Amino acid sequence: MSLGIAIKGTEGVVLAADSRVTIFSPLTAPPGQPQMILPSTFDHATKLLRVHEDHQKHVAAVTFGAGVIGMKGPRTARSYMTEFEKELGVTGRLSVQEFAKRLSRFFATRWAASDMPANMGEQNDMVFLVGGYDEDDAYGTVFQFSIPTRPEPAIAIPKDQFGAIWGGQREITDRLMQGFDPMVPALVEDILAIPPNKRNPSALNDQLRTKFLTIPWQFLPLQDCVDLAMFVIRTTIGFQRFAVGIRGVGGAIDVATITRTDGFTEIQTKKISGEKEHPTIRSRT
Repeated sequence: MSLGIAIKGTEGVVLAADSRVTIFSPLTAPPGQPQMILPSTFDHATKLLRVHEDHQKHVAAVTFGAGVIGMKGPRTARSYMTEFEKELGVTGRLSVQEFAKRLSRFFATRWAASDMPANMGEQNDMVFLVGGYDEDDAYGTVFQFSIPTRPEPAIAIPKDQFGAIWGGQREITDRLMQGFDPMVPALVEDILAIPPNKRNPSALNDQLRTKFLTIPWQFLPLQDCVDLAMFVIRTTIGFQRFAVGIRGVGGAIDVATITRTDGFTEIQTKKISGEKEHPTIRSRT
């Protein structure tokens, strides 16, 4: 569930995510009746992760996919960050790749210690996008890893390229950013009755992506990257209001930038508020 995005332009890296976490709980059913699963949503989770230490101010992460770790006592990724900071200790500035490796090892350990299943499939992973700047580089880089399936960080956006990567409930964002739903390649092969041994949906996906609107990533100023990140998340939230299915994207949108000179900067993040400031309470009164 959820939706996270990283955009890398020439002026910096943008990380953004919604604030909704969905927990699924089984309902007790009468004998002979199928068991029902009840989704419960919480709209104040923080999926924008950083270390509050000056040496690491040029790197941060967003998470999406599985919202919690722990079957009996579920916890969000954000709730573990104080432990990660303590484990990381006082150290010099890490490269983006080394930071991603340490973050991955930390959450892989917590996943295993919480008796989380190790074979739920990639679609049930807790995914992380780690973006930032190495000390002597002109442009940033973005890495991706998934717990527990793909713990080794892989380059998602190299230093010499610009673009965006996103994940979670990505159907609407895919339609906006690349022109078609992610299910289209497989559906086309089904409709054309292509034999299983001749199917290649990833190749078809790559071909289709060249036929629709393209964004000049190398041209976009940092403000446009911020606006685009908020646009796709806000549009997904708005569309899900009218759709039948799991409305897994919601709450406030947290956005931050990372630049070579300034490091991590909060652009828009939710704040702890009292009753008078809380939008839900205010709307009811």
